[in-house]
Amino acid sequence: MAELRFSWRLGQQAKRLMEMIAAALVVAYVPGFVAATEMIPASAPAHDLSLARVLERGVLRWGGDLQGGEPYVFRDPTNPSVLVGFEVELVDAVARTLGLKAEFVQNDWSTLLSSLERGNFDVAVNGIEVTPARAAAYALTRPYASFRESLLVRRDDAQKYRELEHLRGHPVGTLANSLAHEILRANTTARIVLYEGVDEPLTDLSVGRIDAVLIDDIIARRYLPGHPNLLEVAQVAVGSYAMVLRASDLALRDALSAALDTLDRSGELHAILQRWNIEPAQDHPTTARPAGPLVTLTQQAELFFRAAGVTLVLSTLAMIVAIALGSLLSVARQYGGAVLATLAQGYVELFRGTPVLLQLYVLYYGLAPLMAVDAFTTAVLGLGMNYAAYEAELYRAGFQAVPRGQQEAALALGMSRWLALRRIVLPQAIRVALPGMANDFIALLKDSSIVSVITVVELTKQMTITAVDLRSWLLPGVFCAALYLAMSIPLSRLALRLERRLGKGR
Repeated sequence: MAELRFSWRLGQQAKRLMEMIAAALVVAYVPGFVAATEMIPASAPAHDLSLARVLERGVLRWGGDLQGGEPYVFRDPTNPSVLVGFEVELVDAVARTLGLKAEFVQNDWSTLLSSLERGNFDVAVNGIEVTPARAAAYALTRPYASFRESLLVRRDDAQKYRELEHLRGHPVGTLANSLAHEILRANTTARIVLYEGVDEPLTDLSVGRIDAVLIDDIIARRYLPGHPNLLEVAQVAVGSYAMVLRASDLALRDALSAALDTLDRSGELHAILQRWNIEPAQDHPTTARPAGPLVTLTQQAELFFRAAGVTLVLSTLAMIVAIALGSLLSVARQYGGAVLATLAQGYVELFRGTPVLLQLYVLYYGLAPLMAVDAFTTAVLGLGMNYAAYEAELYRAGFQAVPRGQQEAALALGMSRWLALRRIVLPQAIRVALPGMANDFIALLKDSSIVSVITVVELTKQMTITAVDLRSWLLPGVFCAALYLAMSIPLSRLALRLERRLGKGR
């Protein structure tokens, strides 16, 4: 035991020695270190090496989501290899003040802060609002810009929906994990519809899929001109944007805040914001209404079970579509003649050769001006049409596995081609295809997680929402996996029983 204690103490001393050597090397060799450390207030702990690590690297890695678009960070239309936006200019200026180079890291908005905690980048900068919950969980710099939460509706509904209270029970769209999302959860009984991108909720509002959108006015000003039938009717709250760091990275946080102060005093910060028509950060606190009580574990479980129900119903309906359409395609390829066989083959190649995610985007957003189908129906049709291509190949293989002589014998007995197909060929083909059908159903059950991109809150999407709320991915992930297994294992058992039962008739 004494030897273990001695080894532990020796290891701790060696660790402290290495930290001192690393800090000394940074001070001696990294340009700009002295100027940067002069910006650090006494609040940063002496053992915090977050700034030293960044200065030693010479690069400030910041995370954001290009899907958020203009005016935050987006690709230059004239030169897609270059990123532009007011936050791009802001981070470049801050990094330059510290003697660093800025490097952008693409990350989905919904997992931006989780990726920050994982260490994928040093700081998250992507229109992240200052809230009490974030201030308690992360290290936030001083605010750098202000915004207002805008309530948008269709012009025809401007008199009917003038406040959030008027939208009880109605679908209201917003960005996931945003301040607007928190406001809706805490202060309304509206049915919340979550989006990953900024223009998608306005598109859905424009075509009538939802009744309102609550979103930052910076986004509203940029995208409203593309939706002339939409109108801002109220401003619900005022807030500020800040850079977000891990709670332990206080030295880097203080250096970034000091750099923002320097840019503010020099007028460069104001010039950047003015170029993009952004309000400077105000002294007032966020005026969002206080959040309601935290969701209990029991309520979280209820939400998980409800999302699992959505997943199961969605997958079952999509599989019914896939079986029906796949059967028609396989029959057309096998017995439909040259024209029908070519069309069926073209369908199979198209849907099997392109990603289901792309197909969902095209069906839901691309065809929105022509047919404003709701998200759940689109999800059923999209998954069903995609899996129909795979089912068609399964059934075709089943047809080919039936000896041709059996069909010829049925025809010789006076049966029509379609009667022989239904009574002789099809039952045997199903026996061959059934194991593959069960596998496809289980795969479809898991692939249903993709439909969250078109606002359907299924099981995996609920898991990500809960994980962000709880700042933990392990327990929600395990619970989510358990529910998927609880749904897929009975399907496997059922398919095995059906296969054995059908096998008795051979």
